[in-house]
Amino acid sequence: MKRIALVTDSTADLTEEITKEYDIYVIPLKVNFGDQEFLDDELSSDEFYRRLTIEEKLPQTSQPSPEVFRRLYSRLLEEYQEIISIHISSALSGTFNVANLAKEKFKERIHLIDSKTISLGMGLMLIEAARNIKDGYDAGWIVNNLEKARKNIETLFTLNTLEYLQKGGRIGRVQGFMGSLLNLKPIIRVGDDGVYHTYAKAHSQKKSLECVIQAFQDLAKGRKQIRLAVAHGAAEQAGHYLKEALENVCQLQTTVFTQVGSVVGVHTGPGTIGAAVQFD
Repeated sequence: MKRIALVTDSTADLTEEITKEYDIYVIPLKVNFGDQEFLDDELSSDEFYRRLTIEEKLPQTSQPSPEVFRRLYSRLLEEYQEIISIHISSALSGTFNVANLAKEKFKERIHLIDSKTISLGMGLMLIEAARNIKDGYDAGWIVNNLEKARKNIETLFTLNTLEYLQKGGRIGRVQGFMGSLLNLKPIIRVGDDGVYHTYAKAHSQKKSLECVIQAFQDLAKGRKQIRLAVAHGAAEQAGHYLKEALENVCQLQTTVFTQVGSVVGVHTGPGTIGAAVQFD
């Protein structure tokens, strides 16, 4: 049997190339436009953002059922000895709790991890875990290492508007919703508690990207940067600008450059640009 399988959910926003390269199994969350239900990977990002901007009512998101997790876990455990399953912050979604219900049947063969982050931050944790598996470490060592890695991953993003976070009920500890009426662009950091916090505010997208770049420079003081990931939500030009700027600042090549998927995009909206950096 193979030793360790790696499972996550679609809010990691990993590209298909990355999931294939690192042998990561992805359970999709769901998006509902009215009575139309889509798995996270069924709508292309372009189609999703097109619909998001024209629909009168904000789409709803939902996590998979415990049975979806059980089926995947059961199938994988016929081939693997153990599973490491890494999921979106339990403070932002019920997905981790659903996975925990499914885990009960398999006991100690499933190692479930609350990433306490989302999207790119989660993606960097998965790449770390995949590399640990390839290097031959056992599951216990990897779980302990991921706890250290999580504390050394910084995830920041800027929003075009706070409207989607507010409507979707994911506002967290982001303050100043009225600021969106003044066209302020918030820079949001995912905190150690797994929820969103305001890091800074800017008066334009360009200024907000400059704030993100400066934030990573400040966070990097005294720390070695080892991985960089960048994503955007229907803002490819701005995404490339941030990617190139951070590659220059961090002296790193980007490991992941992607578009934010449907489930995360429901809550962040078009015009989102963000990055995550893993420090040693």
